[in-house]
Amino acid sequence: MTDTPLPDLPRLSRRFRLQYEDAQQAWVLLYPEGMVQLNHSAAEILKRCDGAHSLDGIVADLETAFSVLGIGGQVRALLEEGSRRGWLD
Repeated sequence: MTDTPLPDLPRLSRRFRLQYEDAQQAWVLLYPEGMVQLNHSAAEILKRCDGAHSLDGIVADLETAFSVLGIGGQVRALLEEGSRRGWLD
């Protein structure tokens, strides 16, 4: 599998809105055609895609916030998938 190029400072696309939905008891990405329900980890990653943090910065923040190490590969994989799906600018 080829790495998908990521923006230097990932930002959620303006077409999408990240919010918590009580009805689903989950974080979701809303967009004109529908909704994507996210797991907790995906939501925490996407919350940090604000155009101010690099991939390394997002990983460092998550590792600190959740007292875990070595999650860079998983964060990159989610951001690559999000980029392929048009979630990121």
